[in-house]
Amino acid sequence: MNTKKSLLCTLTAGALLFAGSVFAQEAPVPPPPPPPPAPAMPMPPTPPAPPPMPPTSTPPAPPAAPMPPMGDTAPMADGSAATYQTPQGELTVRSGPAPAPSFGPAPSFEQLAGGGKGISEAQAEAYPPLANDFIHADHNRNGSVSAAEYQQWLKQM
Repeated sequence: MNTKKSLLCTLTAGALLFAGSVFAQEAPVPPPPPPPPAPAMPMPPTPPAPPPMPPTSTPPAPPAAPMPPMGDTAPMADGSAATYQTPQGELTVRSGPAPAPSFGPAPSFEQLAGGGKGISEAQAEAYPPLANDFIHADHNRNGSVSAAEYQQWLKQM
C-alpha cells in the first residue's frame, strides 16, 4: 500500500507541474500601453506668397552645339593609353599598373641577422621583400628566420 501511495503522489505532482507549465505558456501577453497623446501645438501662420514676377523679354538660350564624334579610341601600341576627342580638346587617358619596385640582390643571412642565429621581424625590415614575406619565411613560426629558412625563402623568390 505504501508503494501505491508514493506512486500516486508522484503522478499527482507531475500532473500539477505539467498543468502549471501549460497554463503559464498560454497566458496572453498584455498589450503595450498606448503612447501618450502629443500636446497640441498651434500652427504658425503661413507667410504671404511673393508677388508674381513681371515677364522679361530675354531671348531664349541658343541650342547647345552638337557633340563632335569620338576620335581615335584604340589604345596605343603598349596598351597603356587611349586618346579621345572632346569638346574641350584632345584627352589622353593613361592607365596601367605601377612599375614594380627594384630592391636589388638579397643581402646575406649574416648581414641581416647581425651575427645572430636568426633574423627577427625587426631585423627583416632592412630588406622589404623579406619583411613583407616574414610569416611565410618563418616555417616553424618561432618568431625568427633561421639560415636554412632564409635559404629556402631565397629559392622561392
